[in-house]
Amino acid sequence: MVDPKRVELTGYNGIPHLLTPVIVETEKVIGTLKWMSREMDSRYKKFAEAGARNINDYNAGQQQKLPHIIVVIDELADLMMMAPEETERNLNRLAQLARATGIHVIIATQRPSTDVITGMIKANFPARISFAVVSGVDSRVILDRSGAERLMGRGDLLFQAPDSPAPVRLQGVFVSNDEIKRLVQFWKAQR
Repeated sequence: MVDPKRVELTGYNGIPHLLTPVIVETEKVIGTLKWMSREMDSRYKKFAEAGARNINDYNAGQQQKLPHIIVVIDELADLMMMAPEETERNLNRLAQLARATGIHVIIATQRPSTDVITGMIKANFPARISFAVVSGVDSRVILDRSGAERLMGRGDLLFQAPDSPAPVRLQGVFVSNDEIKRLVQFWKAQR
């Protein structure tokens, strides 16, 4: 998990699901993305040796299973401001190639502009969610169409699936800080 603001995701530190504590230093994020690329390459090598096409095929024939890895980046705008070329290059490589290896990337931003969500990033992240945005321009940056500017807030969202011609309107749920804290405490107790 990557949290440049240091307040959104750091509460998850200590849960058994994390490979590393939440990364808050922007400088460390590029190193983490490069590590993810090396891990992806290592997995592809293992798949080739085992005659497997993807993580499910590989794990079916192995006693020691490879885990799925999900990287969550809370504020892409901060990374694109600090190291745009490296961030974009590493994210795009992972988005293009890593899914079969069980490595998945979730990115979020509160600033949906073309300098943050570039054309290449959009092309490599075909599944998208937009909550309410200020303008039709912001909606088009995220979804390639207007509509998100008419959402009502409070979890009202549009989900664009990669194989769907149009986004679907959904309702996200509200999870309170107390509920999150209780869940985190439960997970920490599972260690």
